[in-house]
Amino acid sequence: MEDRQAFESPLAHTDVSGALPSWDATDAHILDRAAELIIARGTAALTIAELARAAQVSRPTIYRRWSSAGDVVRAALVRRTVLLIDRFDTEITARADLVAEALRFADAFREDAVFGALLTREPAAFTQYSLERVGTSQRVLLRWLSNAIARAQAGGTVRTGDPGDLSVMLLLIVQSAVLSHNAVSALIGETEWRTELTHAIDGYLRP
Repeated sequence: MEDRQAFESPLAHTDVSGALPSWDATDAHILDRAAELIIARGTAALTIAELARAAQVSRPTIYRRWSSAGDVVRAALVRRTVLLIDRFDTEITARADLVAEALRFADAFREDAVFGALLTREPAAFTQYSLERVGTSQRVLLRWLSNAIARAQAGGTVRTGDPGDLSVMLLLIVQSAVLSHNAVSALIGETEWRTELTHAIDGYLRP
């Protein structure tokens, strides 16, 4: 049986200077095929052998990059996160724009084919691959939020405080709301959910 132990990725593709993770063409091809398998069958069914067949590469090619199927899943989720962030404003300078982008990210996350499938069919995957410790996906998001918060603070629209600390709490607010959305959908309507999340984010950041 292939190793599925939950452990932190070695982050071979993360630039320690603070840049977003990047992947070469082979990495991206393999991770895109992994994402397709996750959408179709979930994380538990993904094996290195099946991924090698889907990507039409050898198993050693995959193992040279990632240590296990679980490591591939983490990398695939990080790649999806980066692809989402690439669609958003990275030069936010005001609280209103930060709130709007955070809400737009929450929507995009829920609508993403991979994350949407996991939220609906396999929510426990977020605990296994993301929430047991701060993983690369969260660090990517925290970097984006921290930079935006610092710029908005400079403009006077976000309260004082360490941008890193504020970004952690803001991520917890949005992450908890998104991961709990399906569970509370019978208790609160979609419009009301968005309204209350907007107030939660804006109220937390307001000076």
